[in-house]
Amino acid sequence: MKDTVAALLSEALQSIISARQADITAPEIQVERTRDAAHGDLASNIALATAKLLKMPPRELAQAICDALPDNSVIDRTDIAGPGFINFFLSKDSQAAALLEVLSKGSRYGHNDSGAGRKVQVEFVSANPTGPLHVGHGRGAAVGDSLARILDACGWEVVREFYYNDAGAQINNLALSVQARCKGLTPDDDGWPDDGYRGDYIAELAKAYLAGESVEASDKSVTATGDGENLDAIREFAVAWLRREQDLDLQSFGVAFDIFFLESSLYESGEVTTTVDRLVESGNTYSSDDALWLRTTDFGDDKDRVMRKKDGGYTYFLPDVAYHLNKWRRGFERVINEQGADHHSTVTRVRAGLQALDEGIPEGWPEYVLHQMVTVMRDGQEVKLSKRAGSYLTLRDLINEVGRDATRYFLVARSPNSQLTFDIDLALSQSNDNPVFYIQYAHARVCSVRRKFLEAGLSVELDPETLALERLVEPQEVEVLKQLARFPEIVTRAGTSAEPQQIANYLRDLAGEFHAYYNAHKVLIDDGELRSARLALTTAVGQVIANGLDLLGVSAPESM
Repeated sequence: MKDTVAALLSEALQSIISARQADITAPEIQVERTRDAAHGDLASNIALATAKLLKMPPRELAQAICDALPDNSVIDRTDIAGPGFINFFLSKDSQAAALLEVLSKGSRYGHNDSGAGRKVQVEFVSANPTGPLHVGHGRGAAVGDSLARILDACGWEVVREFYYNDAGAQINNLALSVQARCKGLTPDDDGWPDDGYRGDYIAELAKAYLAGESVEASDKSVTATGDGENLDAIREFAVAWLRREQDLDLQSFGVAFDIFFLESSLYESGEVTTTVDRLVESGNTYSSDDALWLRTTDFGDDKDRVMRKKDGGYTYFLPDVAYHLNKWRRGFERVINEQGADHHSTVTRVRAGLQALDEGIPEGWPEYVLHQMVTVMRDGQEVKLSKRAGSYLTLRDLINEVGRDATRYFLVARSPNSQLTFDIDLALSQSNDNPVFYIQYAHARVCSVRRKFLEAGLSVELDPETLALERLVEPQEVEVLKQLARFPEIVTRAGTSAEPQQIANYLRDLAGEFHAYYNAHKVLIDDGELRSARLALTTAVGQVIANGLDLLGVSAPESM
């Protein structure tokens, strides 16, 4: 609806510019929803933004724009407020048209073609294969997977990717920890690795290795040799075993990936070395203190960065640059990295490294969505530890405690850049204070209405040609209609801004409007014409809630 009004405004403004023979470029037209329904449904400041260019008083220009609006069935009336804001009151026909669109498009309502089939990669979770997934990884999974679903609904060609850091000191510490368990040591014994992993899962892993178990990873099968002295064999098996464990957790969370990318492959393919050579050729490197440096300060970084250390090893930022060069060469016009806030320092340096390659990569590529930490509470106390992990709460623990739906919704419902308190007691409660229960209950109520129609011998089939939607005049009905019309706009905006929490917030609002309507008015009434119109409204609400929940990876139950 905002786009429709913006198009009407553009046509009106262009007619005024032509009539005045003004040689100007009109500013971009902004249309926003009003905070107070008394001021209309939508508003625009275009008259204020253009008045000086046309040398007209803003209110005079606002009136001229209103007079020049093309004939349409969308705007019922306009109002000029303050110094020149234009408020728009939408017609009942336009609201009814949105309801009919829901019934016509069904599960496709809200989908759009703003992505136009362009390629976008969403990289998320990307946990080191050194232990079970923790709740922070879960937040990344919920946000990243929801974002991928939304982008798919916006017409992008979406690739979901998981990047495994399967090389480096942490992987070596993992292997040493498993080897120590194979030798019968515990974390409390002398001889336990200084930086070893202490969770019970290390003991599980060692037992599987000694038993000669086989593991199917995403790209290969690994069979344990059972040799406790062979550190390389232990390392290979441990990484595969934990990759499988993490994948099982993600599958139980409703998350799947198209590509699992291994950091080690960048070294095996020579891409890390090639990237260094390319940076040296670009003239953006220099040697100092027996190390190779990149002039990242030339590209917005606060200081230059070491690429290759004195001992010949690479700093971790170099393979990150090589990895993203790989992404660029795979043809992704848009790349979004969903990561924890502890990756904040890598944003500028990775972008700087990519700019230094002189490969035509746009500034600000890739995009980053960084999520803050999650604090889990139960009975007013913070829940920190998992016996299996030893030092943190696992995603599996949380799913087992409150279920997949509540876990996914709660982890995505707030802006990723806000710290999140996950209240287990609230997530388990069947009350209006629990947002996921509140939204799912609205969908269940819709299904209940349809069941009651069938039990009364009434059809739930709806004929758009005969629906008397003009009968939907109650204030609660009008508000629900307005909410239904907003959904496509919310989906588009969430995809553009990479903010899946907008879908969660919208669903809470829609559920609130529907519950208010349901509590105030009966649907199963004697007046057949109004009954059918209310059934159509109720059915449309259920469809939009189901569509929105699906974008968040949350189910829409038919009964509760």
